[in-house]
Amino acid sequence: MSTNNEESAVRWLTVEEERAWRAYRRMVIAVQTRTVQDLAAHGLSEPDYEVLSTLSERPHGTSTLREQATKMGWSRSRLSRHATRMEARDLIRRAPDPTDGRGCLLVLTETGWDTLREAAPTHLDSVRRHFVDRLDPEELAALGRIAEKIADEEP
Repeated sequence: MSTNNEESAVRWLTVEEERAWRAYRRMVIAVQTRTVQDLAAHGLSEPDYEVLSTLSERPHGTSTLREQATKMGWSRSRLSRHATRMEARDLIRRAPDPTDGRGCLLVLTETGWDTLREAAPTHLDSVRRHFVDRLDPEELAALGRIAEKIADEEP
């Protein structure tokens, strides 16, 4: 909703600001929906893939639950519940955290590694088809700069 009521303390969006905001939201939803559909062929959700791929970037495929939750922008309890579902599918396992008696480590299992190796080409093809290849190099570079600028904002 936009309005230009000068007496209002609310900073309403201009027509152009609202157009840009709505276009951004539609873009995010479209890309996520399409890539999620492609991952489903491997029996993975977007959060499953995020957990697997980010764990794969860590030494020995291991991260603390706290670090993983922070990286994903999730609460520890939300990630813990999701990890329980992934454990039931043998994608990850939990291990005691030697540096935090109350915490735990999330560790990629062999099944998790295999699943990620199988799904990664599909996911990369999906990202290319639904995002990267739809932009020219200048647009992609500009979008990357914009995304970094917004993501680096202090909460």
